Amino acid sequence: MSLNHVRPWRDIYRRKSRQIMVGNVPVGGDAPITVQTMTNTLTTDVAATVAQVQAAAEAGADIVRVSVPDEDSAKALKEIVRESPVPIVADIHFHYRRGIEAAEAGAACLRINPGNIGNEQRVKEVIKAARDHNCSIRIGVNAGSLERHLLEKYGEPCPEAMVESGLEHIRILQDNDFHEFKISVKASDVFLSAAAYQGIAEATDAPIHLGITESGGLVSGTIKSAIGLGNLLWMGIGDTIRVSLSADPVEEVKVGFEILKSLGLRHRGVNIISCPSCARQGFDVIKTVEALEHRLEHIKTPMSLSIIGCVVNGPGEALMTDVGFTGGGAGSGMVYLAGKASHKMSNDQMIDHIVEEVEKKASELDAAEEAAE
Repeated sequence: MSLNHVRPWRDIYRRKSRQIMVGNVPVGGDAPITVQTMTNTLTTDVAATVAQVQAAAEAGADIVRVSVPDEDSAKALKEIVRESPVPIVADIHFHYRRGIEAAEAGAACLRINPGNIGNEQRVKEVIKAARDHNCSIRIGVNAGSLERHLLEKYGEPCPEAMVESGLEHIRILQDNDFHEFKISVKASDVFLSAAAYQGIAEATDAPIHLGITESGGLVSGTIKSAIGLGNLLWMGIGDTIRVSLSADPVEEVKVGFEILKSLGLRHRGVNIISCPSCARQGFDVIKTVEALEHRLEHIKTPMSLSIIGCVVNGPGEALMTDVGFTGGGAGSGMVYLAGKASHKMSNDQMIDHIVEEVEKKASELDAAEEAAE
């Protein structure tokens, strides 16, 4: 990020990586950090898979990964790619032929785990298919599927083993004069993942795909991912991310964006600043925020909204948001616009009113951006 001379404590200095393309989406270099997810439908069910891809894209996903476990899935991938609004990454395991077929079907990137795809010659054949079809590659190292010789050498999955695995497979790609690749070194353990990512970040200039694999359900997985990915991103490591949750892929996208938004690395949609509520609240903060999160999902314009239950912190928070509402007394509160107190509004009408004000502000911001272009 550029230097922030007013608030230097917010600066994040991103690691310098080279840039590759995943379809029409740049990854690495000075490109925005992209958000990914993965479908969980049967790939052979083209309609269901396309619907899930489209829902993820609508939620903000820049790239979507689709599993290609068999020949029928590879055949279905061609239609999925054709109907997808975002680049598709083909997830390949065990059979190298699936990687070749996925490249031929139009995948923008192949995710391969070199530890389980076969010998070096088979990996070379996948590389050739990727080159022939203008397809990038993600080297996906995973603590749960490290090569046997590395487990024998180190005794267990560890950061050194994961980094060594990644570098071995980088060498194979580079020896074949293939450089359109990114790399991930994932583990379900936050400490192991973080240490492996720091190691690989120092050892290569390849773009890095961040993730805490198999992190758990919506709540526990979100927390683990926020800790692991958040700290790495804060250190400047990471060019694209996937939050792995046992939940709807749309939730992965939402969490990914919230992590990036909290660090000022991406901006999309309404950032709601709200209090946890207490006995001082002048309205039901929790239900109000829940309703507003749902009602404002359609807003893509980056902007801020403060919803504070009382006047202790409400006016101060509203000073720094585009729209704000602070609870007062007698069944009403104060609406703030551009940081200034504007007018009072009754509690029973304020949700509809806030939605209107946010939509109006979003339109103003969009118009100003268009005029500046």
